[in-house]
Amino acid sequence: MSNTKPRILNDWKDLFWSLLPLVLICLVIAGIASQCTFTSNGPTAGQVPNFDAHTALAEDAKQLPFGIREPALPADWRANSGNREPGVSSTVGYITPQGSYMRVTQSNTAEEVLAKKVAGTRYATGVQQIGDRKWVVYSEPGTETAWISDFGDTRVLIKGAGNAGSYNILAAAVGNAQPLPRS
Repeated sequence: MSNTKPRILNDWKDLFWSLLPLVLICLVIAGIASQCTFTSNGPTAGQVPNFDAHTALAEDAKQLPFGIREPALPADWRANSGNREPGVSSTVGYITPQGSYMRVTQSNTAEEVLAKKVAGTRYATGVQQIGDRKWVVYSEPGTETAWISDFGDTRVLIKGAGNAGSYNILAAAVGNAQPLPRS
């Protein structure tokens, strides 16, 4: 005769006591590997990586067949990332003073193609006039807004989690920037 109870009599308590040692072992391993921490007041902001936007954009201006602009942003804006899609686009990401991420993508593709590629399913919902430059606004409820402006040989897209003021500052800075030298 077996001392084990029939499976039909197992319940959530048996499951709990079976899983408890496994969970404790996982926590100990994670603690030893320093892969998790606990703070009673919630998560803390990590350090923003530094990215040399000036050098990256200067190199993009040499490599890409269209004008690349470097926006002159306030000192409390920080470039934190960037990439180049050869022959197609240059993107630099910025962190606003409020901690929001904003990105500027410059490309020679048509506005509709750039909007579809970067903004996805959003559709044109309006226009913003910043300085002497018209920005077409692409938005969709629950998603980040994207602004696109045509600079002749270049289309510039701004997208991110920033507020309206952040979009205005970035759009004005890009609009005031001259194309970087290609040599």
